[in-house]
Amino acid sequence: LKVIAIDEQLRVIYEDNVHFDKDLPEFKTQGGVYIHSDRLTVTSPVLMWVKALDMILEKMKSSGFNFSQIRALSGAGQQHGSVYWKKGSLQILKNASSKLPLHQSLKDCFSVSNSPIWMDSSTASQCRALEKAVGGAQQLASVTGSRAYERFTGNQIAKIYSQNPEVYKQTERISLVSSFAASLFLGTYAPVDYSDGSGMNLLQIWEKAWSKSCLDACAPELEERLGCPVPSHSVLGPISPYYCQRYGFNPDCKIVAFTGDNPASLAGMRLQEGDIAISLGTSDTLFLWIQEPTPALEGHILCNPVDSQTYMALLCFKNGSLMRERIRDDCASGSWDEFSKALTSTLPGNSGNLGFYFDVMEITPEAVGIHRFNRDNKKVSSFPKEVEVRALIEGQFMAKRIHAEKLGYQVCKYDEKW
Repeated sequence: LKVIAIDEQLRVIYEDNVHFDKDLPEFKTQGGVYIHSDRLTVTSPVLMWVKALDMILEKMKSSGFNFSQIRALSGAGQQHGSVYWKKGSLQILKNASSKLPLHQSLKDCFSVSNSPIWMDSSTASQCRALEKAVGGAQQLASVTGSRAYERFTGNQIAKIYSQNPEVYKQTERISLVSSFAASLFLGTYAPVDYSDGSGMNLLQIWEKAWSKSCLDACAPELEERLGCPVPSHSVLGPISPYYCQRYGFNPDCKIVAFTGDNPASLAGMRLQEGDIAISLGTSDTLFLWIQEPTPALEGHILCNPVDSQTYMALLCFKNGSLMRERIRDDCASGSWDEFSKALTSTLPGNSGNLGFYFDVMEITPEAVGIHRFNRDNKKVSSFPKEVEVRALIEGQFMAKRIHAEKLGYQVCKYDEKW
């Protein structure tokens, strides 16, 4: 859990974090999660998140931070995680005593104590059922922006309902991690925002309303448990009196809708229409501001958090930096300098040599293995080292461009001098 306070010039006034494993060892998480025995189910304890919030605010208080200066508060939560509030919890949240840390007041408020999160992949059967119910994977993508994914919230709700109907019956509200965090500050249930809501397989991204056919395919009476979605930049209301009494927040401090981490990246990067951003991590992600998307079987279309009338496209490539590091080790003695020299020693286009490099099963597209082709389009078993380096880099970036174009991205015409 991270906090950052900025002034009107966007200068950083304060920042800090709570590390779940190290600072909250009593929850016994690894990487902030529990990986269950089936190796598919991955969850996080809800009370750990609440306790982390208590902890970070107490750290700020003890450092002398002046909470009364905060004019507005918003945040980002990991996409696809979900929180299940037990019947009667709203009153407890509204009336939490400022004399107690929040996790003590809320300890009995959750019908599911361990929240499914983005790493969970245990809902394959629910995904197939949802796609079948709405007329296929492409139809689901056309309505909700994505085909059915195991981590998406609709499928997680469907699993909870089918395995524990009594638990579902005891649930009065379902939040995303983002709207859950906003709820804690608001002192009442915060709505799901359009952008994070686009990662649920439940929201009609064009109409900005829940899809009845998707809701019905997942669980009964689901709409009342989700509430009405809102634009991602909505002001939800003033901060809960709890924080004014316990920490000295100004009662006029506004809570702005929280959103998912990926939409927040688009906002934080200040992308505009036509811009594209690529994050080169363990997985590579590509996201862009898009006017007229064409949802496909690969990638995701989300409502744009900055402008509700436009969209953001998101692509995830699993074979990212680890793949590049392996080729660096194999072809450049483990040195990025040598890797760069090899890359610049070959010409763009690589004399027609092309490679696709997937050490693990790729997401976009669903493929695995190393596949090399020479200028005659014949498959070959190896390349010279410098050709291998360029084939890897060009192959990865061509794939990003091709899949972005499939989602509706239009690459600008090159200047004549190119």
